[in-house]
Amino acid sequence: MTGRPGFGMRPAENGSPAPDPAAGEPLAPLPPDARVDLARERSDAQADEVLDALDADLVGLAPVKTRIREIAALLLVDRVRARFGIDSGRPNLHMCFTGSPGTGKTTVAVRLAELLHRLGYVRKGHLVSVTRDDLVGQYVGHTAPKTKEVLKRAMGGVLFIDEAYYLYRAENERDYGQEAIEILLQVMENQRDDLVVVLAGYKDRMDSFFASNPGMSSRIAHHIDFPDYEPDELEAIGRLMMRDEGYTLAPETEPVFRAYLDRRRARPRFANARSVRNAIERARLRHASRLVAESGEVDRAALTTLLPDDFLASRVFS
Repeated sequence: MTGRPGFGMRPAENGSPAPDPAAGEPLAPLPPDARVDLARERSDAQADEVLDALDADLVGLAPVKTRIREIAALLLVDRVRARFGIDSGRPNLHMCFTGSPGTGKTTVAVRLAELLHRLGYVRKGHLVSVTRDDLVGQYVGHTAPKTKEVLKRAMGGVLFIDEAYYLYRAENERDYGQEAIEILLQVMENQRDDLVVVLAGYKDRMDSFFASNPGMSSRIAHHIDFPDYEPDELEAIGRLMMRDEGYTLAPETEPVFRAYLDRRRARPRFANARSVRNAIERARLRHASRLVAESGEVDRAALTTLLPDDFLASRVFS
């Protein structure tokens, strides 16, 4: 292998590059008196690229981003410690993400998988996202093959189980979810060097799930809560979404958009960023219908500017 030493290619004492830990091979050992530049280690692992992308992907969520950075720092330091022969064991990386819909849990899981791969803790760095229906069968003998197939696809990466509390249904003694849980527990314990499991859902329901499944609770090392977005954050999210789609708000639309967000937050089934995206999609529909109905010539500004009526027609203003 040739080229400038980078991630997984730190020169060994004999001058040859060390193997890549992401490929399952350890980096070259270091003598007791060696010194390691952690900034360079972090740079070579390209971990900051993933963390910066997380900042760019998501508005707010400072506590969540801080926790992910702390986990990245731990893994980086552990990797260097291992090269000195200091074995503290592979850390437990199974996690629980709690919070309302639309708070960025899946996005963080995607970046987490990439980060773990860059730091050499998973082989592939992919994310497999599933729900109960992907794991639990409808009849005797159906659950085990379904669960094992999902686990096979997820090996070497991160398995993200959304609304994980639906795996356990205490009211139904014949429910097959418990079989899926037992298989998951076994794999989470025995193959945690090749798979990270992230459970996600509402906090109160996940608390009840863990109370009913202490074996699962004991295998989760990191509990990360995703708070609901504040109004200013929702507005910033909306502006980013519109920018990405090539739209902007007319000056007179800005207070209307803020009023829309305030009203929508107070209505049932508000889903944070997901609801903001849905609102913008509907505004785009009204915008397009308005332009076509006018049957005149349009310029770039008309094609890219959302007016008050594009939001005021929403039922939240009824």
